[in-house]
This record gives sequence, C-alpha cells and structure tokens, in this order.
Amino acid sequence: MPRTALTIEAPDGTCAATLHTPAGKGPWHGVLMYPDAGGVRETFLGMADHLADLGYAVLLPDVYYRAGGFEPFDIGTLFGDPAERARLGELVRPLTAEAIGADAGAYVDALLARPEVRGDAVGTTGYCMGGRASLLAAGALGERIAAAASFHGGRLAVADDPDSPHHRAGDLRATVYVAAAQDDASFGPDQFALLDEVLTAADVRHTLETYPAGHGFAVPDNPTHDADAEKRHWAALADLYAAALS
Repeated sequence: MPRTALTIEAPDGTCAATLHTPAGKGPWHGVLMYPDAGGVRETFLGMADHLADLGYAVLLPDVYYRAGGFEPFDIGTLFGDPAERARLGELVRPLTAEAIGADAGAYVDALLARPEVRGDAVGTTGYCMGGRASLLAAGALGERIAAAASFHGGRLAVADDPDSPHHRAGDLRATVYVAAAQDDASFGPDQFALLDEVLTAADVRHTLETYPAGHGFAVPDNPTHDADAEKRHWAALADLYAAALS
C-alpha cells in the first residue's frame, strides 16, 4: 500500500505521521488509527497498510510527538522491565484527555485536508491505550467522528476518573464499537456494564463485545496476539466503517 510521510502542526509541536492509502485512485473515507502504548512501529505501519487495503485512507500519527522522537520498545519485554516502564510513563504522562482531544482535532484537520480523503467526518480505531484515545477523540470532536472503535482498550468507564471517556457519551455522534479482552483488569465487567449503560442512555449506536482472547489480541507483535481475534477485529472494523462512513 502507498505510504506518504506527513508533518502535522499539532498543539504542542510538530507531529510526524504517515498516510496509508489503497492502490488505485481515490478519494477514500479517512480513518485515524491510534497505536498501543508501544507507539508507532513496523507492526502498526503494517496494520495501517492492512486497513488501507480495505478501502480507507489511514492516518497513523506519532502520538508521542511531544518527546521529539523515541527509541522503539520491545513489546515482548516492555512491561516486565522497570526502566522501560518508567521511560514509557514519561511518554504517556502528557497525554491527558484534554491533550488527546486537542491532538485529535489537528490530526483530523490534516486528514480531511488531504486530496486522498473525502467526506467531512472520519473513523477512528485504537488499541490498548489507543482504544481509550479513540473514544476520547470521538467525544471531543463530535460530528467530525462518524465511527469510533476500541480494541482491548483500558479505562474506558472509570466512574471516579474525570478523564474517563464514558463521561463524554452525550457528546458522541459516532457509532461506537468496543471489543474487550477476556479477564482484562483494565476493562473489567463493571466498566463494561457502565459504558453500555451510559451509551444507551445517550442514545449512541454501539456494540460492546468480549473476545475470547487476552489483552493485546489484535496486535501481531504483542505476546498475547491471537490470530483468530485479529481476523475478527478486521471484519468488525470493515462492517463498522461500511455502515457509518458510507
């Protein structure tokens, strides 16, 4: 799939990104892809290519742009290495809900301005940490996000966290799809039930499911990657965007 390197003027600096497009002549509907905590790396470039092959122009931003670049993590050992976890914490710390929403505005502006992209709204998808960002972006940008997906995202509905995405349910105009991992402490049954409750109360079209796979199931370089769950997630994204972005 064609890849185009972009530079986006974001709220707190310059953000490097890649635009992944299908082969052939566009324009296509746009999708903003949020990586997991490991950030942009070859695995996510490949995932953006795969989504582009489904017929979408996919923007993959460096969500850690405030750091001015970072040494890639080894996902297999990241969470067992105290020094690497501390380094990750420094990268994640600036990503408050407010910052994620502001960044999303810059990313979507850049995406919709591209000649390869059509329409006036985009889809989002995100993984682990990025799943939370996907829903926060949808809450912040309202009608500019037509479809928002989260795969094994954590802290989506934490009652006493003012930055929890579920508090923005009334601002959502997107169709929402959430795929939880089984036995996931970061998004357990209580959060699942609360998110379903607030989305229903806000009359948000949504689907919440739990896949029979571990946290990280959709990302190929994750130790808990599950091939069947990954395949299912691509099918779910295709169905979501076909319905909500058409």
